[in-house]
Order: sequence, then C-alpha cells, then structure tokens
Amino acid sequence: MLFNSIEFAIFLPVVFLLYWFVFNKNLSKQNLLLLVVSYVFYAWWDWRFLLLLAFSTFLDYFSGLKIEQASTQAKSKFWLVISVGINLGFLGFFKYYNFFIAEMTTALASAGISINVWLLQVILPVGISFYTFHGLSYIIDVYKKRIVAESNFVDYAVFVSYFPLLVAGPIERATHLLPQVKRVRVFDYHRAADGMRQILWGLFKKIVIADNCAVYANAIFNDSAHQDGSSLLLGAVFFAFQIYGDFSGYSDIALGVSRLFGIELLRNFAFPYFSRDIAEFWRRWHISLSTWFRDYLYFPLGGSQGGVWMKVRNTFIIFMVSGFWHGANWTFLAWGFLNALYFIPLLLLDRNRNYLNVIPTHQFFPSVKEFFQIVFTFFLTVLAWVFFRSDTITQAFAIVRTIFSKSLFQIPGFLGKQDPIYFIIHCFLIGILILVEWLHRDKQFGLQINTGTMKSTYKRWSVYTLIVLFILLFGGKQNNFIYFQF
Repeated sequence: MLFNSIEFAIFLPVVFLLYWFVFNKNLSKQNLLLLVVSYVFYAWWDWRFLLLLAFSTFLDYFSGLKIEQASTQAKSKFWLVISVGINLGFLGFFKYYNFFIAEMTTALASAGISINVWLLQVILPVGISFYTFHGLSYIIDVYKKRIVAESNFVDYAVFVSYFPLLVAGPIERATHLLPQVKRVRVFDYHRAADGMRQILWGLFKKIVIADNCAVYANAIFNDSAHQDGSSLLLGAVFFAFQIYGDFSGYSDIALGVSRLFGIELLRNFAFPYFSRDIAEFWRRWHISLSTWFRDYLYFPLGGSQGGVWMKVRNTFIIFMVSGFWHGANWTFLAWGFLNALYFIPLLLLDRNRNYLNVIPTHQFFPSVKEFFQIVFTFFLTVLAWVFFRSDTITQAFAIVRTIFSKSLFQIPGFLGKQDPIYFIIHCFLIGILILVEWLHRDKQFGLQINTGTMKSTYKRWSVYTLIVLFILLFGGKQNNFIYFQF
C-alpha cells in the first residue's frame, strides 16, 4: 500500500478513528490494533511474505528471551549467533543470492568452465532490509544489556512491524521505540497537527518533486549513450532531487503518520543538500542507517580510536557495507567506495566533525565561503548518484567520462526535446522546495510552521492550500518509492 495512494487515504482515517475512539482506553488493544493493521498494510503487496515477517519477529522475540535467561555467556552468545545468522541468512538469500551466483558463473565461464545454476524467480520481499535491521539492533542491545528482553509478544511485534516505518524506515531502535509502544498514549492535538503538516510536506516532495524529476532523470539515464555531458549532468541533478524528494518524502510521511498515533520516530533527514562537506552530508542523509552502521559496526570494529590504518579501514568497511546494503550490484559498491574516498581526507585531517551546527544560524544568506562549500558538496554527491542510478558499472563510468568531456560546456541537447513551459514550471517547483527548506533549516522538516510566529490562521491555511494545489496540478505519474527495492 503506497502512502500516495487512494487506498492509504482511506486506510489511515479508519485506523485513526479506531485507535482513538474505539480502543483509546486500553493500551493492549491499541497495540493489538497497530499490529493487525500493520500486517494488513504489509499484506497489500504480497500476503505470502507475511510468513517471513512473522517468522523473523518470532525468532528475535524468542532469542531475546533466551539471551536474557541464559545462565552463561556462552549460552547467551549462542542465541545471539542463531538469531543474527538466520536473519542475515534470509536477507542474503533473497537479496544477494542471484548476484553471487551470477558473478560466480561469469568468473567460471571466463576460465572456460560452464555450469547450470538455479536462480531465484521471486521478487525481493519489500522492507526486508529494514525490519531485519530492527530485529538485529534489538537482539544486539539485549545481548549487550542495553535493554531488557521484551516479554510481551504483541508489543515486540509492533516494534518490528509498525506500519509507518515497516517498508522503508526509518530504522528504529528498541531503546527508542519499545518504551513508547509500552507507554499509555494520550491524543495531543498540536502533535497531530504537526504530523499532518509533515505528511503534507512529504507528499509534496514525493508527488510534485520526485515523480516529476523521475521523468527527466529516467529519460536521460535510459538513453545515456546518446546524451552530451551537460545533459547527463542535468540528469544526475534531477536524480539527486528525485531520490531526495522520494526518500525524505517517505520519511516525512512516516514520521507525520506516526505522530497521529502519539509515537515519535527517529528523524531520518536533516536537509542534507545544505551540507558544507561530505561528513556533514552523511550526518544529515538517511540518519537512521548511518547511525545504525556507526553503532553496530563502526564502533565494534574500533571506530577511529586506533591508528591511521584502522581509521581508513573502518571507514571503507562502513561505506562499502552501506553501498551493498542498498542492493546487489557493483554500482552500489562503487557508490559506497566513492563516498569513502570523499570522506577519508576529512577524517585524516580531523575535519570530519567541523560542521555540527545549522547553516547559518542568524542570517538569511550563507557567506560566500559557505555557498561554495554547499555547491561543491552537492556536486560531489551528484557525481556519486551517477553510480547509484546507473544500471551497470560500465554505464556509470561512461556517463562520468562524458560529463567531464568538452560537451559539458554546451547547451544540453536534451532540453531541445522538452516542453519549455513544463521544464520551467518544474524548475520553479524545485526552487520552492529549496526555498521552503532553507527558511526552515533549523526545524525538523520543511513545513514545520511555528504557530507562534505565524499566528494568522488565514496565512497558515493559505500555505496549506497552495501546497495541495501544487500536488493536484503538478503531481507526476504515481511511482513506487525508490527505497522499496532495498
């Protein structure tokens, strides 16, 4: 079920009314309702994968109890290994089996050995990377005694399968979400109103920005061999806004929907395209995944506490694993490797923690230095997105070579084939996105209007109405969210 669908527009109000007006006096029934509707929400794609979700949930719930009850460290570690091994086994089987088999077959063929292999003929279970990481963080936290094992199966199952975050995050932690699941929740009008604003802004980013940018990005990347350098750079820029509008739009909707039910999810984006270097970008982009890898992989590997070699090694491991988490393709590994190359100089010069504040805090315009830092960082990310978006590593390198050719300095030939009015309108809409988020860069999301400063109800509703009109007038073709494939 898509957030930007008629089905969800019916589903959400029905769940909201049941949650607050039928089961509002009983926390256990509220949580049971959340579990049931979460499974309905997930089954909308393919009910058969509910069995996988349910098995993974029960496995981690049972393993958590066994770890808690273990009389020795060896027994505790045994159940940790069982849970982590099976979870990663399922993830690897569905997500990476075909990739490794195909690569092995190619390698053997180059050596003159021909074999017949069996490839999976099933689609990737939607959200498997996300709910697997929910379970892994829980099991590891129980093992590390950061949290007590949850004895209530329904409460734990809600943590794993809570529908706003089930298929594309944010990746939650048991230490953050489980206490909220177990706590009595009281309806808060101001929180709910803020949630509705965040949902509206997320829909604008997805429907108006991402889905329209996809039209240009797809047209250029799908015909990359016949495009000039300036057109390819333009396509990469459009993809940068497509993936940002798509993924951060999903996260905004997820956080906003959750606020309607009195639950706060982890923030996943903090206006990353305003970053002044690549380290700041990664503190602002897909925050829940970046911090997950930091806490559960980078720190256990030694972090940056060791010598230069350990710092470099751990940084490359983090970025390469992050790239591979996104998909079984050499393009994702190249994307991770390139971001590691960007990051390493900042780490070695001890400048990776330079920009922790909002830019700039007390003035509208950035300084000249900050402006060029933002532009340069954005260009680096756009260049990396080329590898992320390309179908093959060969295509990615061909696009990069063309971008850095003389044709970069000519008028994009792609524009000659487009309706100029539509193109101008869409660039204008991207400008609105940038302006609104710049004006609210010290807030949690772009449309977090402070009713204290904008006291006029008329002004606030004028803004809401304008955004709704943009969605109705300029909404692009309905597309799945990009991160559903991960």
